[in-house]
Amino acid sequence: MKEYKEISVALTGNPNSGKTSLFNGLVGRYLKVGNWAGVTIEKYEGFLKYKGYKIKFVDLPGTYSLTAYSPEEVITRNYIIEEKPDIIVNVLDGANLERNLYLTTQLMELEVNSVIALNMYDEVKAQKIEIDFKQLEKLLGSHIVPTNSIKKEGFKSLLNHIIRVHSGSLTVAKNKLFFSGEVEKNIERLTDIIKCDQNLANKYHPRWLAIKLLESDQLTYAAAKERVIWLNIEKELLDIIGKYNDLFDSSPAIIIAEDRHSFIRGAVKETVQYPSEIKKTLTDHIDSVLINRVLGLPIFLCLMWLIFQFTFKLGEIPMFWIESFFSFLGKTVTNIVGQGLLQSVMVDGIIAGVGGVLVFLPNILLLFLALAFLEGTGYMARAAFVVDKVLHKVGLHGKSFIPMITGFGCSVPAFMSCRTLKNRADRITTMMIIPFMSCGAKLPVYILLIGAFFPIAYAGNILFAVYLFGIIVAILSAKFLKTVVFKGESEPFVMELPPYRMPTIKAVFIQMWIKAYMYIKKAGTIVLLASVIIWAACNFPVNREINKIHAERTHIVQYNQMLNDAQKEKQFIEFGRSDAHSAYYDTLQSLENIRLSKQLEYSFAGKTGKFIEPFIRPIGFDWRIGISLVAGLAAKEIVVATMGTIYSLGANDEGSSDLADKLRKDKKYDIATALSLMIFVLLYVPCLAATAVFHKEAGAWKWTGIYISYSITVAWVLSFAIYHISKLFSV
Repeated sequence: MKEYKEISVALTGNPNSGKTSLFNGLVGRYLKVGNWAGVTIEKYEGFLKYKGYKIKFVDLPGTYSLTAYSPEEVITRNYIIEEKPDIIVNVLDGANLERNLYLTTQLMELEVNSVIALNMYDEVKAQKIEIDFKQLEKLLGSHIVPTNSIKKEGFKSLLNHIIRVHSGSLTVAKNKLFFSGEVEKNIERLTDIIKCDQNLANKYHPRWLAIKLLESDQLTYAAAKERVIWLNIEKELLDIIGKYNDLFDSSPAIIIAEDRHSFIRGAVKETVQYPSEIKKTLTDHIDSVLINRVLGLPIFLCLMWLIFQFTFKLGEIPMFWIESFFSFLGKTVTNIVGQGLLQSVMVDGIIAGVGGVLVFLPNILLLFLALAFLEGTGYMARAAFVVDKVLHKVGLHGKSFIPMITGFGCSVPAFMSCRTLKNRADRITTMMIIPFMSCGAKLPVYILLIGAFFPIAYAGNILFAVYLFGIIVAILSAKFLKTVVFKGESEPFVMELPPYRMPTIKAVFIQMWIKAYMYIKKAGTIVLLASVIIWAACNFPVNREINKIHAERTHIVQYNQMLNDAQKEKQFIEFGRSDAHSAYYDTLQSLENIRLSKQLEYSFAGKTGKFIEPFIRPIGFDWRIGISLVAGLAAKEIVVATMGTIYSLGANDEGSSDLADKLRKDKKYDIATALSLMIFVLLYVPCLAATAVFHKEAGAWKWTGIYISYSITVAWVLSFAIYHISKLFSV
């Protein structure tokens, strides 16, 4: 077996630099997805065998700097410092070089082995931008390889550079990044002190640590404070900062940032030549329509409407296939295992619960496919720009729209992405309204209820209306919170609008698959466990009195059937024994359904549902829906799993294996109930994981309490209104 030498490579770069497309193009099908330790931000890893080397690539989160304010910046920086990859591939957008180089300067301060992938080089040539590569390599201290991640151009050259830099056969002069005289002296003074602590100097690059301490970086402060040498470092820092305040009326952090920008401007001026005439690009022409003052918002709403039509229409057929599969699986397990406790937990608990969630996988796939495509084209950044005008009227800005859009996928990363909002009032307000954005976990509930109570022709419109309703409630809530609780101005909104690009089919499908994998993983772990727990809660404690009465009634029916068989044998032959026996088995099934229904009411779950029923009855819910909503606090998919388990236990079962059909036939539920339930699920607390992250990000129990009570109150009030208005129109 051939042995391969291993190289670890980390890919860094700004958002929209094409970094992930480059990564996907390099690793192909050898892609592994997980989460970074302690956070829900996805971790992408992959490997490639090339010229006797096994190269492991890690796609670090896109970031504009290594200042470590956001989770993405912390992850990227910590990985480079602590994991110490052999090579850093710094991916730059060649057409926006000056903006991309700020992250590059911070990597230069770390003095790591790096290769620059000058990506989107086709756009550089199309815009007739001329770059002096040799001179730029000398200034940056890194080899530069032109690449095009869409067409996979420059990949071999990049891989060859990685191997040669790693082996030492390809070197480059030290970068030319220096700070102004006084700053350099202070960096050297701090570096000398840091070097006195060998362990600290080995863990962190001494010069980089000195720069970060001068920038008042909190993470490096925390690391240095643990050392004995901190007393000397602190004394030197206080002296330096005091001098800057007296002499320059500024801080070292500001001057360091200015020096970085000065270096970038000088490097670009020296090595990059732009055409004298700048012509309007295709992006400019498209933006004249898509972010138009009048047309921008209607176009955004139309696109969202089309996505939901697409989700429902195309998802209908595969949903039927999955339903049929789980129905077949349930019958097969029953035939193999037979009636009893094991059959009940497997069929009524696991298959009904997990199957009830997985049946909506096609819709989840289609929704994330559409969103991944829009994000890949660069349109989602425009959507934030368009919505900024609306959000400004309620006291927020377009930057809040990014966490809100993230909330369509999952509330957990949406809460975490609020860290990019520097204004605390904006941050808390945005976090408070994120629960009203319909996450992917709520989608199965909508699809179930829409399929049960609405004509299929209107399904996409109803789904779009639910999502739009959540956005409207979020905007109105933001206005209320900013007027009553958080008074004051919001920070100005500045956001990069990347050029439009056609994403690769592979990149879009990878993004879709990642979301689907997370959904399937949740169904196979959290929902599976919850289904078993819910089954147990619905079956225990056992009501022996009900079982005794059921046994007596069953014996009476069976005895009567035996008499009928003996006395009316000739009659049965005349009209067919099957009809008579069919009536007999229907009677037994009816008795069993009564027993299961009574047992369910007597169980832990039933008693919980009965306890909260008075609170939810005014909004159209009974105790069975109450059980589902309580279970849904763990994860919204469990609402469907719980209903699947409850209805599989025989309550109102009229011979159908389809949960939507069972709900439709239940006389207690109607369109008003369905609308009320969709609105309540849309608006009440997302899940326990999201609540825990909210508390961590908000940093106070007061805000967590307000967040829970506010979302439940809004959900109850609006569900009450929707239910009773719907009842008026349905009379």
